[in-house]
Amino acid sequence: MIKALKLAATLNVILLLSSHSPAAAEALKVVSSFTIISDFARNVGGDKISLTTLVGPDGDAHVYEPKPSDAAAVASADVVLVNGLHFEGFLPRLVEASATKAPIVELTKGVEPIKSAEEDHDHDQAAGEVHKHEEADGHDHGAYDPHAFQSISNAKIYVKNIADAFCTADAANCDVYKANAASYTQKLDATEADVKSAIASIPENKRLVITSHDAFGYFQHEYGLKFLAPEGISTDSEASAADIVHLIKQIKDDKASAIFVENITNPRLIEQIASETKRSVGGTLFSDALSKPEDGAATYIDMMHHNVEAFKKAILGN
Repeated sequence: MIKALKLAATLNVILLLSSHSPAAAEALKVVSSFTIISDFARNVGGDKISLTTLVGPDGDAHVYEPKPSDAAAVASADVVLVNGLHFEGFLPRLVEASATKAPIVELTKGVEPIKSAEEDHDHDQAAGEVHKHEEADGHDHGAYDPHAFQSISNAKIYVKNIADAFCTADAANCDVYKANAASYTQKLDATEADVKSAIASIPENKRLVITSHDAFGYFQHEYGLKFLAPEGISTDSEASAADIVHLIKQIKDDKASAIFVENITNPRLIEQIASETKRSVGGTLFSDALSKPEDGAATYIDMMHHNVEAFKKAILGN
């Protein structure tokens, strides 16, 4: 009898240990290319994922140089989440160096891409005088604007793609991922309603904003605020003197309502343009990266609220 009790107790201990083994409790290892995607991933994955972000708060994915630890993280990942549309110039080199077997999930799949502003500008030039931005390292940024996340409708596509990727990699928790995605999508719906209401409060003749680079094309397309920028869709493209002169003239002619710096770019050029057009800088916008927690745009929803309130305050003064 005593031996039987001891055997039962031993079996119970073994079962208890196996149910809490690292293999049973191991989270899905997810690598995200930059902070906005990481925020989407956290909202979908919750405590079922272990998340590594390559380009951190206020970081510029256009010019990021990967570290050896990044290659190690990608090599051991179960899922790698990226924007696509040539947003992450460093990505092909990193994936090759890591020799990862993980799926590389491009979250812009299903998004209707828009032509980049600089691509349209290039085609508008006279033959033999085609303008091209100076590119620091020869990156091909493609014909399309990669900043699709600046439209909340597109953000919802990113979220669905993340849920699908997590379900494929971890079918046991698929219901959790789908429920989390549905809950977060409702929050995005409410945020989009706020953004549309805020832009509607700005008179149409005041909806012209100057930013550092062409990061807000999808916001313009979706919500009706017009943007001009001295730099192209990537921050590794330098504006020429002719670009700047043309932009200054356009600001004066079209009476731009607000000028902003971005959290990922050097403010010097925008400050120079503001000075020459006798306008004050309206603050900082968060374009390609979220902020540190203390700076008020550490989540995607906070970023969208911050930016639209900055537009309103700079243009309307409230």
